[in-house]
Amino acid sequence: MMLRGSIFKVIHQQVRHRVTDASSLILERSLNRVQLLGRVGQDPVMRQVDGKNPVTIFSLATNEMWRSGDSDTFASGDISQKTTWHRVSIFRPGLRDLAYQYVKKGARIYVEGKLDYGEYVDKSNVRRQATTVVADNIIFLSDSGKDKV
Repeated sequence: MMLRGSIFKVIHQQVRHRVTDASSLILERSLNRVQLLGRVGQDPVMRQVDGKNPVTIFSLATNEMWRSGDSDTFASGDISQKTTWHRVSIFRPGLRDLAYQYVKKGARIYVEGKLDYGEYVDKSNVRRQATTVVADNIIFLSDSGKDKV
């Protein structure tokens, strides 16, 4: 009986809303969060598509480093690095305008947001997929890449 009560509590905590229509759809809580710390690849641009709200867009580079070899120190083995580029979009009006004005190429920033997957048709009429980080928070850590360590 105690196990049944515990299971019910867990299930109850997971259920956010129950729709009582014919489909009896249950919506569960989920999480889509991204945290990035990197350097801005180019000055932001502001775009407006089809009369919708404007969006500020820029790229952000993150680096991953690792070493090959068996030792636990960086002194032995070759160090390799991989740079990953992320497309960041900001729709929130205050943050969008702030980012457009103050984010600059080379700046080191922290971005929080969610992943968004979409499709578009390019100039050659080819359907492409795009992954975007939709930012809802930015922390400015430096003005430019001059202070790289």
